[in-house]
Amino acid sequence: MALHDPVDLNKQPDDKVGQILYMGLVCFVVYFSMYMMRKPFTAATFDQVKLWNWDYKILLVVAQVLGYATSKFLGIKIIAELKPEKRLTLLRNLLLFATFSLIGFALSPYEWGPFWLFLNGLPLGLVWGIVFSYCEGRRITEVLTVILSANFIFSSGVAKSLGRSLLAYDIPEQIMPAVIAVCSLPIFFISAYFLKRLPPPSLKDMETKSVRLPMSGTDRKNFLLKYLTPILLFSFVYLLLTVLRDVRDNFMVEIMVDMGIGNSSVFAMTELAVTLIILFVLGFIYLIKENHKALIINLVICLAAVLIILGASILLTAEKLSPLIWMVFTGIGLFLPYIILNGIAYDRFIATYRIKGNVGFIMYITDAIGYLASVSVLIVKNFFDPNLHWFDFYKNMTFIVGGATAVALVFLLGYFVSKKPIPV
Repeated sequence: MALHDPVDLNKQPDDKVGQILYMGLVCFVVYFSMYMMRKPFTAATFDQVKLWNWDYKILLVVAQVLGYATSKFLGIKIIAELKPEKRLTLLRNLLLFATFSLIGFALSPYEWGPFWLFLNGLPLGLVWGIVFSYCEGRRITEVLTVILSANFIFSSGVAKSLGRSLLAYDIPEQIMPAVIAVCSLPIFFISAYFLKRLPPPSLKDMETKSVRLPMSGTDRKNFLLKYLTPILLFSFVYLLLTVLRDVRDNFMVEIMVDMGIGNSSVFAMTELAVTLIILFVLGFIYLIKENHKALIINLVICLAAVLIILGASILLTAEKLSPLIWMVFTGIGLFLPYIILNGIAYDRFIATYRIKGNVGFIMYITDAIGYLASVSVLIVKNFFDPNLHWFDFYKNMTFIVGGATAVALVFLLGYFVSKKPIPV
């Protein structure tokens, strides 16, 4: 059975702007709702609380990311095997569970905070794979993915701005995340109603991008054995990008404060600028019909992007770039490859080599490794250099991530340039 219900395939509309906007908006709003349950707590600093010799906010972030990483490992099997008729029920239950965990966080003593944040992250890590399964295997997958991925940047900034605004009205730090999550539930239920009714890929989509199928244990084993080299390289690149992205995303407030910026609207505006630029750059890739060519171009964009991170940080160190503009440039350099490796490149990879399977399996392997590394970096930072300012920590990470990912991307490009595609 294909990942999409194969009904009325010949009657599906061709690639039209209206279809792209409608499907993109529905997927965006569903995932936006998830962000309102995941990210608002990072708008608080919790600087009055210490627990077990930990910075309390780091402890909360580690707990949530551990839950998130756990769900990514579970998702390697769950998302790869997920059947279409079970998607929406699972999605609904996951977001309700995440909301109830934030209510538990609001009502419990602070010692229980890490437990509730772990439970909050546990269901949310599966949401991306479910929503993306509605987007993959289409000629317009790139555009839908870019619209959906705008949540990584824009919605995270909105969540922090909303959180800071509620804190300014004296809503307690522990209660604020639950308030935002509960208010976002109606938005989720309305968007989920439309998500269920999205059309499946057309016959032309299936011919161009291949049919997407649930993967058995044998399918997954055979895939790994055949494509171990690119999977390892993809995982290494995504690991580093995830670490950098999590530091930026979870500690944006602290980074901005170190830069002397305390205005809550700056968070959303900075990320809006990054979002618009990335939408413009990636929005045209879907026009490339030849899958192998598109895969190579995606990786070239990734390489150029991480070089932007390096260049911006060099200019900042030389005092040739202001910190705020540096944040915009490093955001562009970070999120361009991060979004591409959240489905776009893997979708073209599967289509290029006519692989029997789905994007979710590859994505959850790289995701699981990336978030596990992110937790490890936060633990090291807390115990070995707790007094290092987040601005300096983030800046140092940009040099490490920019250099190492550039080398790995060169090897990835070499692999795919030399490996010829399988004809349609």
